[in-house]
Amino acid sequence: MEPLEDLGRLIEKSFGEEAVPPAERFQKVEASFSKAVLSRGMDNRYLVLAVHIVQNEEGNHEKHLSITASQSLECEELCILRNDWYRLNLNQDEIKQDVEEYLPSFSKWAGDFMCKHTSADFPQMQFSLPSDGSSNNSTCNIEVVNALDIEESIWSPRFGLKGKIDVTVGVKIHRGCKTKYKIMPLELKTGKESNSIEHRSQVNLNKKIVRIKLKFYLTKCTTFLQLVLYTLLSQERRADPEAGLLLYLKTGQMYPVPAKHLDKRELLRLRNQMAFSLFHRISKSATEKEKTKLAPLPQIIEEQQTCKYCSQIGNCALYSREESGSCIGNLIRTEHVRTVCDGQYLHNFQRKNGAIPITNLMAGDRIILSGEERTLFALSRGYVKEINMTTVTCLLDRNLSVLPESTVFRLDQEEKSCDIDTPLGNLSKLMENTHASQKLRDLIIDFREPQFISYLSSVLPHDAKDTVASILKGLNKPQRQAMKKVLLSKDYTLIVGMPGTGKTTTICTLVRILYACGFSVLLTSYTHSAVDNILLKLAKFKIGFLRLGQTQKVHPDIQKFTEEEICRSKSIKSLALLEDLYSSQLIVATTCMGINHPIFSRKIFDFCIVDEASQISQPICLGPLFFSRRFVLVGDHQQLPPLVLNREARALGMSESLFKRLEQNKNAVVQLTVQYRMNSKIMSLSNKLTYEGKLECGSEKVANAVINLPNFKDVKLEMEFYADYSENPWLIGVFEPNNPVCFLNTDKVPAPEQVEKGGVSNITEARLIVSLTSIFIKAGCNPSAIGIIAPYRQQLKIINDLLAHSSLGMVEVNTVDKYQGRDKSIILVSFVRSNKDGTVGELLKDWRRLNVAITRAKHKLILLGCVPSLNRYPPLEKLLYHLHSEKLISFLFCIWSHLIMLLKSLINFTSFKDELTFGSEV
Repeated sequence: MEPLEDLGRLIEKSFGEEAVPPAERFQKVEASFSKAVLSRGMDNRYLVLAVHIVQNEEGNHEKHLSITASQSLECEELCILRNDWYRLNLNQDEIKQDVEEYLPSFSKWAGDFMCKHTSADFPQMQFSLPSDGSSNNSTCNIEVVNALDIEESIWSPRFGLKGKIDVTVGVKIHRGCKTKYKIMPLELKTGKESNSIEHRSQVNLNKKIVRIKLKFYLTKCTTFLQLVLYTLLSQERRADPEAGLLLYLKTGQMYPVPAKHLDKRELLRLRNQMAFSLFHRISKSATEKEKTKLAPLPQIIEEQQTCKYCSQIGNCALYSREESGSCIGNLIRTEHVRTVCDGQYLHNFQRKNGAIPITNLMAGDRIILSGEERTLFALSRGYVKEINMTTVTCLLDRNLSVLPESTVFRLDQEEKSCDIDTPLGNLSKLMENTHASQKLRDLIIDFREPQFISYLSSVLPHDAKDTVASILKGLNKPQRQAMKKVLLSKDYTLIVGMPGTGKTTTICTLVRILYACGFSVLLTSYTHSAVDNILLKLAKFKIGFLRLGQTQKVHPDIQKFTEEEICRSKSIKSLALLEDLYSSQLIVATTCMGINHPIFSRKIFDFCIVDEASQISQPICLGPLFFSRRFVLVGDHQQLPPLVLNREARALGMSESLFKRLEQNKNAVVQLTVQYRMNSKIMSLSNKLTYEGKLECGSEKVANAVINLPNFKDVKLEMEFYADYSENPWLIGVFEPNNPVCFLNTDKVPAPEQVEKGGVSNITEARLIVSLTSIFIKAGCNPSAIGIIAPYRQQLKIINDLLAHSSLGMVEVNTVDKYQGRDKSIILVSFVRSNKDGTVGELLKDWRRLNVAITRAKHKLILLGCVPSLNRYPPLEKLLYHLHSEKLISFLFCIWSHLIMLLKSLINFTSFKDELTFGSEV
């Protein structure tokens, strides 16, 4: 145990969280915790090296080393637990043996370089910094003062590179009577000791940024290519360290590696060659009719200058990003930083001068936070929690309270929205020579007909028949047919969940039946919310399941079923117990992007259920199917398709889901046609436009349901008093509970659209929407029962700002995409587009998006737009023709004079009345 004794003592001295003394102060710093955080991040996957004092059988105290998965001070309650060990099928003793191999040499290194009384006691080395000039005295003693950071993330905007340093250490270089203090990168090597150019050049660049995340696929990775991975300079955050340290953990030998100018220049030249090739790998088409082409390989010797020299090019880029709406600058931190959990810190920011500008950022967007100073680039990453006109609330992976209160920040929208490794890996796996891949190729590529068992009695276990029969009693006929089809399938089943037909309930019931029969089930979807919506229903039936994924992304009521919480509550402290947990769970739930979890390396499920399958692109949807014998896709290709931004990719079929592709096999398809959401009038719109009359109401109560407005009679009397009903019948008709569908034509108001850098908006429609909302609330409607939909984010922002000023913040405002799978009692839709020049946009051309918008309302649907402009869109033209034939379109004439009068009497929000005033437009 001697190495552990030394290691524990040195950890206490060197791996604390105390600030590093400045260069001129060299006193010793004692740490307050006997642990070292070896990794960190928003994914909550910590690796902490901790030393505990335990009493052995003889009564003596020993120090034991453990590696835990949390920063919690209660390390003794945690265990050595890493997912990769399960994937590799290693036991805890084997891991412990491997770790202990490094402890003696690591302890010796720490003793040599970190714990001496005088500078002469530290090891001597031949080491000259570039700034030392031509001095012949290269002999010095090196002392590692302490560790400043682990896995420090640094971005280099000058060179377009980013990476993480293994360990950032404070170093004293003692040369004679002189001492220099430097902050240097420490590169850790677990392999054989080598003084090759590979390691020398790697540390040259590690002192700038280590482990650069440049991802490219090559069949061979040579030493020369490895040098390119570490092309980066170090002066982004602090003074030039001029050197790096290379530590071999097996031997405890450490070597200083000076960063020579010629090395840096050569590696930067290689970096520029790669950047040039990556930038020109695609030849963009000059017109939309031309196809995008791959660019030819560059010449072996060629240098092209792509940027002009300008002293203000960096500032111009920042202003350009903010004007485009993808960045918010000039922010200062307000209030105290609140720690949500390990690795998550809630921050509030306000504009230093003025309100938050128009931006594309919305709640849920991924962001990167930087300081306005050059040395504070890419400090933290996280998510936008909430944003309004004055404040931006963010959940970040770093606590920024350590920085001065005067620090000025900026938020940038993270442009990388999807990890490409997973879908590409799925496509590659589809081509493997395995039974699972061969079966999927037969079904998906060759369109082999799915097979089914003839008799249900051969599938159901005898002791489960009564349970299954009891569960089936609560289902309607199409739902029972879906259960039967799944149980009889040998390959796959498609369940078409039309709007309001109880898709989530159907999936929950299917899982209950499969669980009762003893089948294992993998439950997946693209989003965490979709997975958790099913699990919330399933939890009510006291069925156990394992929820994989990051705890902070899981619904609070489901977090107790996550792997992390189960391991904590059941005190799972060994690999054997972890294996028991994985093998005992019949139901496992995760997103389609979570299939890299080690549980899938050793477990095959009887069924895989994919919810929202019609919204998932084929390469991503393939992932979970490799780990099941049969699969069930649940969705509706008449609703939102996979989101593909590139027009050419959509034209080449990228927007076709696997659900849509397999739907041609009608024998595998079951349609859920009985809906319990919309009343008959709203349902008829969708039947007419999309479903050819297949939808039907689940009961007379659903068909005849209307909105409950307790104060409607009083509001109606006030409206009749202030408005001439004979000239404006729409004014009362739009609020009449027995009038479920109404389209308000704004052509005569007028209500022109505005096209700005932030996007497309229509301030008149926004004010109309908020006015109608306020009157519904005055009539007795709960604000949470009202939903507002708009196709453009800029319109959503304007409506949200108006609602915030009018104290109506509980009304939910969102895009069609965000409302998929959800409903409200009242839905108001602003179509936004209104112009006379014939300009049309892409969003309103999608009939599936329109279908989702009109099927979110349960009792009342109000559509708002300019009929002449909307008639340019084929889906809306069909809708408007139907509404006109049913006399459901109302024309608005000079409505603002009436609304302003009504609001003066109905609403006691002076600021709201002022906000709604048009001035010259009235």
